Amino acid sequence: MPQQHWQRLDSRPGEDCRIFRVRWDRYRLQSRGQEGQFVVLEAPDWVNVVALTTSGRLVLVQQFRHGVEQVTLEVPGGMIDPGEDPVQAALRELEEETGYCGGQARLLGHVLPNPAFMNNRCYTVLVTGAKPQGQMRPDPFELLEVQTVPVEQLPQLLAQGQISNALVVAALAAAGATAAGLVPESPLARQLDAS
Repeated sequence: MPQQHWQRLDSRPGEDCRIFRVRWDRYRLQSRGQEGQFVVLEAPDWVNVVALTTSGRLVLVQQFRHGVEQVTLEVPGGMIDPGEDPVQAALRELEEETGYCGGQARLLGHVLPNPAFMNNRCYTVLVTGAKPQGQMRPDPFELLEVQTVPVEQLPQLLAQGQISNALVVAALAAAGATAAGLVPESPLARQLDAS
């Protein structure tokens, strides 16, 4: 479907909610002459870190998530600071949330968290050779429990719903597909490496 069917007529800022800003856009669907208002959440880009220890274990964090009011099991990750490279952000988040420092890090690509109403990207970075040599520095309202699990246990954790955050599942799938050779190195990774 060609993008030119949609014409943005107006855009105005809404409420600033700390982790995202609301924006109201008015569009016209040219082919039908219809106009409508759409909400967009302007959010910073995020990064998820698939970190493997030197013994091949996956580094995970448990934390309380207010949206679902439960503790979830996830890979480390967080917001990318303005001007920060996704790989640098991944290494920073890994150490802040887990105390692990990475050996080699490589960008696997990105997904769009919800392009229906969000404008950000969520990057996936694979870190190998991670060691618990750093210092945890969680955010003021983060209470994290770090654990490592054998990679072979991942299918069971996913099947039982113990890992259920969609963006984490996408990150694990990207890492698994890359490791299996099903997906070559991402064009985005090559593009960022060249810059």
